[in-house]
Amino acid sequence: MGKPEEPYIRIIVETYRDGGSGLHGDLHVRPIAGQGISRDLRVRFPKALRRAHDLGTHFLVYAKVTDKDGGNEFVHTNHAWDVEVLGMPGTHKRKASY
Repeated sequence: MGKPEEPYIRIIVETYRDGGSGLHGDLHVRPIAGQGISRDLRVRFPKALRRAHDLGTHFLVYAKVTDKDGGNEFVHTNHAWDVEVLGMPGTHKRKASY
């Protein structure tokens, strides 16, 4: 990882569709707005969880902004850590904590 000093924080992420992006399929994950992390950053997130829930589902995860050896920034989550499925927007009251 390119940013070992960055702490892991709890954030809420959501699935979205981005056809033709050239990346690993068209179902991706991004941070939701209002958390101090750009929504333009991709989130490294387990494919099985992305596919197991409806498009737009929110998840609470531990994550950090990083890059790969000085490359483009992205949000890293650890596949071995718990993920809380919050559900669709407007159905949960949980907020990420910094």
